[in-house]
Amino acid sequence: MKRNGLLIVLLILISACARFPGQHVVMPITTITSIAALWTNTPTASDSPTFTQIPTSTLKPTKTPTDAPAPTKTFTPTSTDTPTITHTPTFAFPSVVVNKQAHCRYGPNVAYLHAADLYAGDTGSVRGRYVNSNWILVKFDKLTYFCWVAPSVVDVIGDIKSVKYAEPLLPGPSVLYASPGRVVATRQGDLVTVTWSMVDMTDDDDRGYMLDVWVCQNGGLLWWPVALSNRYQTSYTFTDQTGCAQISGGKLAAVEKHGYTAWVPIPWPPP
Repeated sequence: MKRNGLLIVLLILISACARFPGQHVVMPITTITSIAALWTNTPTASDSPTFTQIPTSTLKPTKTPTDAPAPTKTFTPTSTDTPTITHTPTFAFPSVVVNKQAHCRYGPNVAYLHAADLYAGDTGSVRGRYVNSNWILVKFDKLTYFCWVAPSVVDVIGDIKSVKYAEPLLPGPSVLYASPGRVVATRQGDLVTVTWSMVDMTDDDDRGYMLDVWVCQNGGLLWWPVALSNRYQTSYTFTDQTGCAQISGGKLAAVEKHGYTAWVPIPWPPP
């Protein structure tokens, strides 16, 4: 293409010279040399037209039925038997009705601190019984807490033996008063006397002392709780005989109207 274009230009120039004989066109030697070089120029690879290769699309193989994912199996659940609900019967606590004015206490004996006043007609349910006495633990409808009563002051509807044994939960230890100190027990034959130092309480708070003791009498070990009414009573004598396989002993606490001090073990003398 370049060679033909240059020839055309040269012919135009020659013809122009022929038309106008009075004018001479002088071509620079460099131009003639360039034209001459074009006449003898052999086209090179760079003179060849450049072709842009258009990428051919590659056909992707079509999935055959063997390439298809295996169909998912759908399982139809089989019917199962509906379980039968068995209702557990609710335990019915024995009920009580108070038959006379009485005290409800924090423990299963008259030696324990007063917990509430009871009046004829008060109702409740039995929630426990004590292994060492016949007192019962009752949740009275009018109270938010449990307390102990003697079975003689209530009429019971139901079987008391159907409830479990329970232990007394005493209020305390007191944050106002310390436990009795200098606790000593001395023996003279079958008599054991326990003494201690006085706990100085106010008259309003003073509820004395309690001794929770086991003693041997007539060949058997007996539970012997004792309450002393005021802070000035600082000794008590028990009858404690020989002949028991179990060991006698006990503990002591001061009692104020809010509860008990921490318990102190009694150093019980052997027989």
